[in-house]
Amino acid sequence: MADELELLRSADPAPPDGPHFGDGPLDHNAERRLEQLLRDPGDGLRGRPGGRSGLLPGHPRGLLPGRHRHGLLPGPGRLRLAWGLVATAVVAALTLTLVLSGPSTPPAVAAPRPLVVETGSTPVPLHRMAELASAVAGSDDAPRLRKGTHVQSWSLGMSDGKPPITLPEERIVRWRADDSHTELVVATDPRHPGRPVLSDEGGEPHLVDDGHVLLDQTYPPSWSDAPPKSPPPRDPARLRAYLMEAQYTDTPLTTPELLDAMATLLDNWTLGARENAALTRLLAGAEGLRPVGRVTDRLGRRGQAYVNDSRGVRRMLIMDPAAGAVLGLESTLTRPDPEYGVEEGDVMSYSAWMR
Repeated sequence: MADELELLRSADPAPPDGPHFGDGPLDHNAERRLEQLLRDPGDGLRGRPGGRSGLLPGHPRGLLPGRHRHGLLPGPGRLRLAWGLVATAVVAALTLTLVLSGPSTPPAVAAPRPLVVETGSTPVPLHRMAELASAVAGSDDAPRLRKGTHVQSWSLGMSDGKPPITLPEERIVRWRADDSHTELVVATDPRHPGRPVLSDEGGEPHLVDDGHVLLDQTYPPSWSDAPPKSPPPRDPARLRAYLMEAQYTDTPLTTPELLDAMATLLDNWTLGARENAALTRLLAGAEGLRPVGRVTDRLGRRGQAYVNDSRGVRRMLIMDPAAGAVLGLESTLTRPDPEYGVEEGDVMSYSAWMR
C-alpha cells in the first residue's frame, strides 16, 4: 500500500506546495506529468520520485474517487482512481487557461495578497521616523544621492474582456558620468524564485522564464533641469514644490497625490540621507497618513507601515525603522470594480525600492 501511495503522489501534476491559481502556472515538471497523464494514464502512475498526494476539492483527506476506505479497489477501481487524478490535472490546466484567456466574466486574479500588519506590533508615528532620518543625515558616513533606481514592482494589468493579471518586474537604471544611462528590466518574482512568471510583453499575456529580459537598453547622454529628472532639494518646502512640478500641477498635493509623486521620485533617484530626511519630514506632515504597526515587505525586509484611504484605494507606505527611508508603497482596492473583474482587497500595485 505504501508503495502504491508513493506512486500516486509522484503522479500528482499539481501538488499542494506547487504554484497556485493566483500566483502563476504549473511548473515545468507538473506540465510534463500532466502531459504524460493525459496521453496514457497508466504511464503517469509508474514510479516517479517526489511529489505529494493529490486531493480533489471537497473530498476528505484520503478519500479520492475510486478509492475505498480500507484500500485501493482492485482492477477497474484503480483505473477510476487514475482518471480521478487526470480530472484533477485537467481542472488545474483549465484554470490556467481561464487566467490567460478568460471567459466573458472572469474571476479577479490578484497576486500578491495585501501586506498584513503584525498583530500586537506598536505603531511608530511618522514624526519619530523623521527624527530618525534627520539623525542619519547628520552622520559622517550618510548615504549620498545617486541618479538612477533599483526597484521590484508588481502591477495589476487589466483589459476589456480578459481577467486581470499581476506582472512582476525588476528594473535597474544606472547613469554614467557622461549623462548616458542604461536600463535593464527583467520579469521575475523573488517570492517564487525559478518559477515562470506572467508577462504582457508584446501586448498579450504569456509565460516567460524567471529572469527573462524585457528590456536592456543604453541611452545617449541627456540632461534636464525639470523634475523629476533634476536633483531633488534637501528642504521639505522646496521638495513639496518640486513634487508638484513633477506632477504638472500648481495646486497643493493631496496625500494620495503626494505618495504617487514620491513613487515617481524614487523611480528616478536613489535618495541620499539628506534628501531622504526632507522627504520623511514632508510625509510626516501629510494629512490622513496614519501609523498602523510593523510589516514584512515582499523582499523580506521589516518595516513600519502607514496607511491612507481615499476613493476606494488604500495606500500603504512602508518605512525602514533603522534609517527612516522609504522601502515600499502598496495600493489596494477597498471596493470592487466588476467592469474590470477586480474585487475588494486586490493589490493594484506594489513597489519595493532598493539601494
